[in-house]
Amino acid sequence: MLVTKADGNVEAFKASKLRSSLQRAGANKDEVDEIVREIEKTIEEGMTTGKIYRRAFKMLRDSTRPVAARYSLRRALFGLGPTGFPFEDFLTRLFEIEGYTVRTRQTIKGKCATHEVDLVAFTTEESFVTEAKFHMRPGVKSDLQVVLYSYARFLDIQQQPSCSADKCGIDSLYVVTNTKFTHTAIKYAECTGLKLLSWNYPKGGTLQDRIERLRLYPVSVLSSLSNKDKQNLLTSGTILCRDLVKNPRILQQQGISEKKMQAVITEARQLCAG
Repeated sequence: MLVTKADGNVEAFKASKLRSSLQRAGANKDEVDEIVREIEKTIEEGMTTGKIYRRAFKMLRDSTRPVAARYSLRRALFGLGPTGFPFEDFLTRLFEIEGYTVRTRQTIKGKCATHEVDLVAFTTEESFVTEAKFHMRPGVKSDLQVVLYSYARFLDIQQQPSCSADKCGIDSLYVVTNTKFTHTAIKYAECTGLKLLSWNYPKGGTLQDRIERLRLYPVSVLSSLSNKDKQNLLTSGTILCRDLVKNPRILQQQGISEKKMQAVITEARQLCAG
């Protein structure tokens, strides 16, 4: 049975791939077996992977909300828009938790031009700038052109001071996307030493890996919140589930009812605790 991917390509439906994603989200064996069985029973030739995801997500949400939230992580990253600023703020929190001091939306004067960079991150041992490429749809990839102009920008600002600490010469540049890179973009980056971070790259240290390892889930992943609630939280600067766990009053300030608050906090706590 052929299914249609988000980028328009078709491939054979693989139950093992669905099973693996459900297990990674934390679904137990019975839940996995039931969902895979239901999908296999109802799948049609040419069905989109998005439709398969929505069916599986609904079944998970009806039984285990934290598992459903983890399963929806990739889609939740698309909720860090539409401007892309929330995605930049999310990356800021990720790098901070990994031990970096981070400055967002900085202006750096290069050798030949002045550049607006999304993030500058540094420790006493290294410093790098980050280009954040946010996309609203899963089928859109960051291509060779993106890494070409990112590398040109890096060459112009390399070793320029990016902060006032001891270690502030720019050592490297990350290009980070919430979707994927094309094969040619990855090949060029590997050749030049440009660092890439995406949903599925690099192996063992993907964006998904880092989020799950740190329990750094964005509020857009919470199935107990409406899309309007999520956007209101992001607009107010609340990016992470752990922010809600630490300060539940944030929800009250958004006009969310006491009953709904309890459901949201319970889900957020379960996600942050693993």
